[in-house]
Amino acid sequence: MATDPAPQIGTLNEKPLHAALKRWAAEPGDRFEVPIGRFVADIVRGDEILEIQTGSTVVLKRKLATLLAHRAVRLILPIAVRKTLTTLDETGTEVGSRRSPKHGSLPDAFHELMNLRMFLGDPNFAIDIVLIHAEEVRRPRRRKRTRAYQRRWEIEERRLIEVIDSVSLHHPADYLAFIPPTLAEPFTTTDLGEAIGHPRRMATKMAYVLREMGVLTAVGRAGNSILYERAFGNTLSRLD
Repeated sequence: MATDPAPQIGTLNEKPLHAALKRWAAEPGDRFEVPIGRFVADIVRGDEILEIQTGSTVVLKRKLATLLAHRAVRLILPIAVRKTLTTLDETGTEVGSRRSPKHGSLPDAFHELMNLRMFLGDPNFAIDIVLIHAEEVRRPRRRKRTRAYQRRWEIEERRLIEVIDSVSLHHPADYLAFIPPTLAEPFTTTDLGEAIGHPRRMATKMAYVLREMGVLTAVGRAGNSILYERAFGNTLSRLD
């Protein structure tokens, strides 16, 4: 039985992490680096565009507005829940490697979702949050430091070691996966931060985005804090 040929994946001088995630997402029949308006779509699959964003989502606003005017868009957004730090010397030779004590988690996606809140909930827009183990390659800073507190190294590149899991978000109710089902209503951002094990500033950012989407509803105040309730009822959580 004949099989489909492997996708021919263009790179357009991509960074390693972006290129690796494109290979991970690719399926037979996909088209790559497809011009749409003034922009280039990473992957076109039938009537859907897959866009991979490994940096700040601030730069995506105009591109997403253009792409969504033509087709449905699925954004692949990686979050490094594990990180290996590899250090190079001035010649590019590896001199050390260790596991970073810091790690990300699913709620960290809200650092980037804040920038895309005007698109969230659009029936033609979906997000796949991809939880990864990444390698961060560092080397001594090429430029002299101008301030004493600047780091002596800079990030050379990031590489994909492993895709651990992914969570798909499409309908606004999907975003209730970020709210632990055990969190009683009404709740404040302090309550939410304690429930998800993150600082209150992260919970405030999350609550703001979810309120803008209509996923959370403000129902009153407790002192200076806003009280929230879920707009769609409870759901199972993927944060465990």
